[in-house]
Amino acid sequence: MSLLALTFPMIDPVAIQLGPFAIRWYALAYIVGLLIGWRVVLWHIGRIAKPPMQRVDADDFLVWAIVAVILGGRLGYIVFYNPGFYLQNPIEMLYLWRGGMSFHGGLIGVIVALALFCRKRKLALLPAGDLIASVAPVGLFFGRVANFINAELWGRVSDVPWAMVFPGAGPQPRHPSQLYEAALEGIVLLIVLQWLYRQEAVRRQPGLVGGVFLVAYAAIRIAVELFRQPDGQIGFLPAGTTLGQWLSVPLVLAGIALVVRARRAA
Repeated sequence: MSLLALTFPMIDPVAIQLGPFAIRWYALAYIVGLLIGWRVVLWHIGRIAKPPMQRVDADDFLVWAIVAVILGGRLGYIVFYNPGFYLQNPIEMLYLWRGGMSFHGGLIGVIVALALFCRKRKLALLPAGDLIASVAPVGLFFGRVANFINAELWGRVSDVPWAMVFPGAGPQPRHPSQLYEAALEGIVLLIVLQWLYRQEAVRRQPGLVGGVFLVAYAAIRIAVELFRQPDGQIGFLPAGTTLGQWLSVPLVLAGIALVVRARRAA
């Protein structure tokens, strides 16, 4: 083990304990991310002359988004990452506090929910999607921080000065890949998308912000996967690739298609 390895900050995964009732940081991260994202959406609605949805729509969609993120994220993890285990232990599907959420599954859930919501409220899907996409990195940031607190989804073995020894990952120091993703998928991507969405000329190109989000997230995920240890039950795929990288390829293609469509329609 490198003498330069940082000590992992042991944080109790339970944020609040009230008798038998425990609130975990993992759950709080999702709640805080969704609430902050909702408030930013309301801020945009209040400053745009013709917003893609009204405040009441944003309030109502928050509930839809919560359900979509939880169901989509959990089902995505079950289907993409560990179907055999959950087929043998179906009750474990309900144990959300043990982790096991897939961003790609959550994204599919939110897209389906938004499409149904817009159809129900007679809202234009692409402009609404741009608004929602502009705040998505907020949830990504808090989710990755929660992964770090849970000491899960750690990185590959490394000798960089900021490498850490994660509990349960053996004695070797590893990349804190969760923090790489929190910084890039969360902070950097949020700044870029918020800057884009504030431009009126960009908002006149429906689908552009959503497309940029898909391409940028996928590119970041593909890159960070080079430093992240793949899930043990899956391991490396052909040519040293990972499942996270393969799941991100369709996002790149869909994002490019959205950007091209938006630019041609401008």
